[in-house]
Amino acid sequence: MMPLECVIPLPANYRQADVLAFHGRDAQSSAESVQGAHLSKGIVLRGFPVVVELKLSPAEAWCSLSVDGPVGSASVLELEDLARRLLGLRMDVDAFEALHVAHPELGALVLAQSGLRVPMAATPFEALIWAVTGQQINVGVASQLRRRLILLGGRQHSSGLWCHPDAQGVAQLHADQLREARFSVAKTQTILTISRLASEGRLPLDDWMAVPLAVPAMEAALLAIKGVGPWTVNYTLLRGFGHADGSLHGDVAVRNALQRLLGQADKVSAAQTEAWLKQFAPWRSLVAAHLWGSLRFSEG
Repeated sequence: MMPLECVIPLPANYRQADVLAFHGRDAQSSAESVQGAHLSKGIVLRGFPVVVELKLSPAEAWCSLSVDGPVGSASVLELEDLARRLLGLRMDVDAFEALHVAHPELGALVLAQSGLRVPMAATPFEALIWAVTGQQINVGVASQLRRRLILLGGRQHSSGLWCHPDAQGVAQLHADQLREARFSVAKTQTILTISRLASEGRLPLDDWMAVPLAVPAMEAALLAIKGVGPWTVNYTLLRGFGHADGSLHGDVAVRNALQRLLGQADKVSAAQTEAWLKQFAPWRSLVAAHLWGSLRFSEG
């Protein structure tokens, strides 16, 4: 089918470099390509390989969706929603900044990083699988595992770009395949369980995205899966659903950044981080993003 196209205006303070860096964090990725201000990303949408392209200028994003499937297998509205997810345009950043720019501890960071946004994964399933994959390992190793999973369960688009698998694509894999790809026994079982539940409709991630349930119900459903803990849930809610108020106090980078922000000699505990973040509800996830960003800024 012919590519679908749309143009999305970008806010005046839009930080496109942040968004491109997030999607291009794995330079060897099979499913994403970042060339300058041009992002191409492959996903499986309703069983068909799809590539979305975003070309960014200071004022707008030109968006295109190419589907290896029949006419009607995607719509411009779906393209717009997908592009807004990838661009981090789902949160009201201006409201957050207006409320907290004068905060005695966080305010200077918010001012220095004005316009900081949280780009999302293309789908909640992708966000959840990445969260499980990245548990307790560094980003480099997690990215290697992710690439192997994409090649095992994904589909290749006619453009040559691979597409991140959907739940059905991963559910059909065998445990031996994931173990040979260097996934641990625990992560193998968790990923296959999630994929089978989602593909059978017992973990309705896409339904939650379309008509969100109350967050506590979503949290309970995810925590019922062996191998999914609070950090994985909060990260998934942020990157998969754009939930702005998850408490990422268990994240080591968040705690390290908070220690630096507070000028504290001793390490900041998860409990102290949780207590400090409470004052920023319902924006705790966005505060965590600012803390992550401060580490990148301090490293140049």
